[in-house]
Amino acid sequence: MSAGESEYRIARFRDRLAREDTAELGVRVEVRGAAVLLTGTLPTAAGRDEILRIAEVELDGIPVRHDLLVACADPPERPEELL
Repeated sequence: MSAGESEYRIARFRDRLAREDTAELGVRVEVRGAAVLLTGTLPTAAGRDEILRIAEVELDGIPVRHDLLVACADPPERPEELL
């Protein structure tokens, strides 16, 4: 795969993240040598899985590494106890 083709596919992947149902602008897509690194924090595990699925399709043949975290924004289940 040529460098130009890789750059095109990475740009297309970024565009899909911004446009489609995911509309996820908080994920950073960085080229690291021959691989792509995805970083960021997502609200749900399903959202993370969808981004990884899209990356698998769009970046097939390009090694993808990720450090995508899921932030739990749920309220606490019980009151905080102060001592």
